[in-house]
Amino acid sequence: MLDNLTTRLAKVVKTMRGEARLTESNTAEMLREVRMALLEADVALPAVREFIAKVKEKALGEEVISSLTPGQALVGVVQRELGALMGADLGADASQLSFAQQPPAIILMAGLQGVGKTTTVGKLAKYLKEQKKKKVLTVSADVYRPAAIAQLQSVTAQVGADFFPSTAQDKPVDIALAALDWAKKHHHEVLIIDTAGRLGIDEEMMKEIAAVHGAVKPIETLFVVDAMLGQDAINTAKAFNDALPLTGVVLTKLDGDSRGGAALSVRHITGKPIKFAGVSEKLDGLEAFDPQRMANRILGMGDILALVEEAQKNVDTKAAAELAAKVKSGGKFDMNDFKAQLAQMKKMGGMSGLLDKLPAQFQQAASGANMDQAEKQVRRMVGIIDSMTPQERAKPELIKAARKRRIAAGAGVQVQEVNRMLNQFEQMQTMMKKLSGGGLMKMMRSMKGMMPGMR
Repeated sequence: MLDNLTTRLAKVVKTMRGEARLTESNTAEMLREVRMALLEADVALPAVREFIAKVKEKALGEEVISSLTPGQALVGVVQRELGALMGADLGADASQLSFAQQPPAIILMAGLQGVGKTTTVGKLAKYLKEQKKKKVLTVSADVYRPAAIAQLQSVTAQVGADFFPSTAQDKPVDIALAALDWAKKHHHEVLIIDTAGRLGIDEEMMKEIAAVHGAVKPIETLFVVDAMLGQDAINTAKAFNDALPLTGVVLTKLDGDSRGGAALSVRHITGKPIKFAGVSEKLDGLEAFDPQRMANRILGMGDILALVEEAQKNVDTKAAAELAAKVKSGGKFDMNDFKAQLAQMKKMGGMSGLLDKLPAQFQQAASGANMDQAEKQVRRMVGIIDSMTPQERAKPELIKAARKRRIAAGAGVQVQEVNRMLNQFEQMQTMMKKLSGGGLMKMMRSMKGMMPGMR
């Protein structure tokens, strides 16, 4: 996510931190680098100009000049202003959805075709159901694309929310009103309306969305925009902001763009907060947007808090506690435990997902690793474990030459792959023994080279 921008800015941040004294010359040089990095990332020129002006003003201010570590003070200024550019100055509540109306709270989704709007409705329904414990109803008012109605029905079923059926023969306003009536009668707390997208901005489309908006009076009108659109995202945002009283923005495909300038431009253009970001194609790949934490990630400072939240959300704490108790009481860490650990890592977004949230120095340490190759190797390891008998999983020491050949054939790999996996398992087993004895630092040193692709 935002790889190029992060790489460029992380270098600038490192240079800034090392400056014992700030002069007009070295400050100007750093700001020039920051400006170039932002423009290359497709950030809108007006947003870049305003950002640089604010940083420059504060960089030459008393706070930075009088600091014992002016370089680090300047990094703090860049970090705060980057957060402000994405909406941190709007306050912590700005990025929260509002439910302050008589249920159901209506959320209207608007945006161009192909930006991932319908999938985002499903992701949002899942988020509200699981994180906010809301009873959610979805409906599609996209009468021009029958496949969109079927798609929304499918994703809604996958996330366990309720769906209100509609057809291509219905009128969008009638669909929205009928869904609202149904939601009231069946005590739904949230109604999410998916509207029609077009391949481009047109007047008819804007009139139609405005009519739906006027009929149901949603408490939230969210503009869904593809982060990969670059400068086009800015033009689209402006058109929708002029036509509708938007309350927020949802950025999609933020994981698929190495530039991601839309993330830094859309809020500046619309003045509306970014409320959510799509960070993967999976239906749980929607994150509440936090401008300051995103600023940290862009500057190569990582987002450890997001990593902790990911762990709290996905890690089976009961299973983790049981494994800890088992190892502490002298029980052997076996192949079933090893497979469970690999599954937990996958739940947290795999190695690339975890790495994305770590500070730049950790990412640089793993820069030689091929993450795709590492993910494949993890899948292969699970396949090898699945080819073992229950007895072999419980007692891996039984696995000798003949058994290795049989397991390799069952998993469709070479015997060398089985040997490599067994070696990695043994390293993990050794780590677990050290952990039970309290040797945490020794364990951390042992981790080097243990995971595939991270040598």
